[in-house]
Amino acid sequence: MECYLETERLTLRRFSADDLDLLADLDSDPEVMRFLTGQPTPRDEVEKVVLPGILRMYDEHPGLGTFAAEQKVDGAFVGWFGLQPTREPATVDVGYRLNRTAWGKGYATEGTKALIDKAFGELGLDKVVADTMAVNHRSRAVMRRSGLRFVRIFHEHFDDPLPGSEFGEVEYAVDRRTWEAGRRA
Repeated sequence: MECYLETERLTLRRFSADDLDLLADLDSDPEVMRFLTGQPTPRDEVEKVVLPGILRMYDEHPGLGTFAAEQKVDGAFVGWFGLQPTREPATVDVGYRLNRTAWGKGYATEGTKALIDKAFGELGLDKVVADTMAVNHRSRAVMRRSGLRFVRIFHEHFDDPLPGSEFGEVEYAVDRRTWEAGRRA
């Protein structure tokens, strides 16, 4: 598989149709999905909606998408990282989803920092944003360690809200100028 990006410990590559089991296993863990949907994603949905959407993105938005993350040392799948287009021109949303076995090892920060660097460096974009539930303190910490800065709290309406959604969602971001200043420091 073609490498999209390498970090010190990870290789990011495009997903393929052969990766259904990896994605289905990842999304079947209720703790992994806790701040996303609050419940496991059915395998049928991963097969018919999630994976085809990931594969379609590569053609529709070259250079962007969701990328499988594997440990360099043994090729083990740890989850995914993504750069997704937004409605704002030259702005992408950075995100990740990791297996519980990969939590607490610094992979989330390592992969997110690398994607931010790619967004501003190779892809020439102007802004990177990220959001999560306000109560998702681990992801908020990853955002801060990755160089993203708190922008705002906002509230969305959910027909079936997750526990903690009453505290809102948070947005973090970094623009090119701030990123460049950080690299010079």
